[in-house]
Amino acid sequence: MVAIVGLDRHNLRAIQDAPEVPDLSQQMACVLVAIGIRVRQPDSDRKSIMRTEHCGVYPRVVTPTLYLLVSWYALLPLSVPAADKAAPKLSTATIKSIRRAVKSTMAQQQVVGVAVGVIRAGSVVYLEGLGYEDREKQIPVTSQTRFRWASISKTLTAVATLQLWEKKRLKLSDTVRHYVPEFPDKGAPISIRDLLCHQGGIVHYSNGRVIRTTRTYPIPHPFAEVMNALDLFKESPLVCRPGERPSYTTHGYILLSSVVQRSGTQPFAEQIRDRIVRPLELQTLQPDYQWESIPHRAVGYRQHQGKIVRSTNTDVSWKLGGGGYLSNIDDLARYTAALIEHQLIDPDTAARMWTPQRTQDGTVTGIGLGFMLHGSGQRLRVSHNGSQEKTRTRMVFYPAQRHGVVVMSNSEYANPAQFTTAVYQAWRQAERKGI
Repeated sequence: MVAIVGLDRHNLRAIQDAPEVPDLSQQMACVLVAIGIRVRQPDSDRKSIMRTEHCGVYPRVVTPTLYLLVSWYALLPLSVPAADKAAPKLSTATIKSIRRAVKSTMAQQQVVGVAVGVIRAGSVVYLEGLGYEDREKQIPVTSQTRFRWASISKTLTAVATLQLWEKKRLKLSDTVRHYVPEFPDKGAPISIRDLLCHQGGIVHYSNGRVIRTTRTYPIPHPFAEVMNALDLFKESPLVCRPGERPSYTTHGYILLSSVVQRSGTQPFAEQIRDRIVRPLELQTLQPDYQWESIPHRAVGYRQHQGKIVRSTNTDVSWKLGGGGYLSNIDDLARYTAALIEHQLIDPDTAARMWTPQRTQDGTVTGIGLGFMLHGSGQRLRVSHNGSQEKTRTRMVFYPAQRHGVVVMSNSEYANPAQFTTAVYQAWRQAERKGI
C-alpha cells in the first residue's frame, strides 16, 4: 500500500503500490504499523541485542537491569483508543506475523524508529512502536512519540477545503485570487480545484524557478502566518498552464491554506483544530513549531558517508498546510479511520474527493482532491506519502473495504511503501491460513 504522493521526483513513487493491494474481505482491518528498531522483551535475552545491532540500531552494551526495563516497556503494544476497542481484533498469530514482517523490513532498511497502525472495519485495532524515538538516549518509540506527518498534512488542508465547500463557503470553481488577491495574476485563472489536484501549475521545490519576496516582518515567526508564507514563492512563474497537467507542489497547498483561512474567516491552524482535531478527540496532532517545546518529538536520522547520523531540526512552519503537522501514531490512525467512516465530511463529498481528476484535455490522472488514487470500486486504494527532514510516512486505506495501514518513521531513508506492502502480505497470508 504505497501512497502516491505526487508527480515529481520527490513524491511520485506512488503507483508502484499495486503489489500491496490485498484481496481482503470487508471485515479486514486497516493495519497501522509504526516501524522502528526496539530492544525486545526478555524472551530472547542477549540475541535481541545482537539483532538490534544488525538492524542498524546504535550499538550499545545494556546493563541487565536496564535491558529488562527497556525491553519490557518497548514490547508493549501501543494502546488502542478506547472508542475503537470494540472493533474486530487481529488474532495473536496475525499480529506476530505482521510484527515479523515489520522487523524484517526494518532490518533490511536499517530503520531507527517506526510506528505502525492497523484499521479494521473502520476502527483502529492495532498500534505498535518499534525502535527508538531517540537512539542516543535509548528512548524507545511509544504511543507518546510524535513523528512529522510531512506531506500527509496536505490531506488536512484538502479536508478543510471540502468542509467549507459543504457549508457553501466556497466553490471549487472559484479562482484563488477571489479570496487571496495578494497572489499575483499569472495570466490564467487558477481554481481551488486546480490546487486540490495539483493542476494549478504552482512551482514545487526544484521543477522551476522559485522567486522569494524579500521584506521585513514585525513578528518573530512570520511564516507561521499562512499569508506571509506566500512571500516564499508567489512571484514564481507557473511551471505549466492551470489544468494542463498534474505537477505536484507543496507551494500550491500553502496557497490553498490561505484560501481556507480567508474563506473560513479564521486562522488556518485554528480551523484544523476546531473541525478535525477536537471533533476526533486527537490528543497530539498539532503544528510542528520548532520554537515550541513538544514532548516526545522524534529525533530524525539520515544516512551520511555510510553511517546513520542525526538529522537537522528544520523549521516547517512556513508550509503548515503542505507539510507542517506532527502527531503520534494513534492520531494518524484515528484520522485515517475517520476518513473511512466519513466522520469529517459526508459520503458524497468523500466520493468526490476520491474521484480521479481530469486535465483540461480529458486525461484521467491518478490524483483526486488531495489524495492519490489507484483502482476503483471495491478495490479503490486511497493514499498519501510524506517525505521531509526527520521523517518518512505513509497512509493507505481502502474505503469500500474499510481497512488500511499507516506507517511513521524517523529515518529519512526509510521506504514506507515497503513496510505497508509487507504488512498487508503478512496479514493476507495469516487470513488465508485461518490463524
